[in-house]
Amino acid sequence: MSDPWQECLEHCVEVATQAGKVIREALKSDIAVMHKSSQVDLVTETDQRVERLIISSIKAKFPTHSFIGEESVAAGAPSVLTDDPTWIIDPIDGTTNFVHGFPFVCVSIGFTVKKQIEFGVVYSCIEDKMYTARKGKGAFCNGVPIKVSGQEDLSQCLVLTEVCFKKDPHRFDAMMANLRSVLTIPVHGIRSPGSAAVNMCLVASGAADAYYHAGIHCWDMAGGAAVVTEAGGVVTDVSGGPFDLMSRRLIAASSRAVAERLTRHITEFNVGRDDADGS
Repeated sequence: MSDPWQECLEHCVEVATQAGKVIREALKSDIAVMHKSSQVDLVTETDQRVERLIISSIKAKFPTHSFIGEESVAAGAPSVLTDDPTWIIDPIDGTTNFVHGFPFVCVSIGFTVKKQIEFGVVYSCIEDKMYTARKGKGAFCNGVPIKVSGQEDLSQCLVLTEVCFKKDPHRFDAMMANLRSVLTIPVHGIRSPGSAAVNMCLVASGAADAYYHAGIHCWDMAGGAAVVTEAGGVVTDVSGGPFDLMSRRLIAASSRAVAERLTRHITEFNVGRDDADGS
C-alpha cells in the first residue's frame, strides 16, 4: 500500500527550503521588530511573510487541508486540532535569535492526521540542516539517518531548556527553581540555544540528551517531536504522562529512563493549553 502522505512530506521539504532562503536574505537587511504580548515577545515582518508563503504554497496543492500557524493564531485565528490533515507551522522558530543574528533559527512544520503526528520537517536555515522524520520511517539530517545518544543516566546528560522573562512571578520562580534542581543532580550542564525545534533536533541527533520546557506552543513542538521519536528518543509531558501536542509542555529525551528521572526534578506550573484560548 502506498504512503498517502509522502507527497505532503516532499512538498513540505520544498516549501521549507524556500522559506529558509527568504529568512537568510532577510538577515542581510535591517530587521523591523514588533512586539506581541510583551517587550521580549518579538515578531518580525519576516515571520509574517514566511508564514504567508508556506500556507499559500500548501493551500494551492492541498486545498482541503487545515492549518495552525503561529502568526495566524496571533492575528486571531483559532488554534484547534481536529482529525483533518493539519499543517502546524512555526515560520521562524527562534525569532529572538533571528533578530540578533544568533545562528539557531529554523522553519518548523508538523503534519497531523486524526490528531497524530505523521511527519515533521525542521529546517535550521542558517546552518543549512534539513531535519525530516516520517512516522515509522526514521529521522534524517540532510538525508543522513540520525539517532539519539541512548544515554540512560541523567547525571551523564547535557540538558537543554530555555530561560526567558516571565511576567508571572510564580512562573519565573518555578523556572529558576527547575534550573537549580536539574543542575544540582548534577548533570553535565544546561544549554539554551533559543529554538524549541532546534533543541529537539539536537536531542534527536545525539548532540544533547534531554530537553524540557513548559510554556511553548504546538507549532514549537510538532515538527521536532516527530524527529525525536523517529530518531529513537522519547517525548513525554513534563509530568511524565503521555505527550499532548496542545499541552504546551514537553520533555524530549534520549531514553525513557532519562525522561522519567527528569520529571522528578521539574516543578510544574500552569501554562494553559493551545486549544483552550490559543494564547
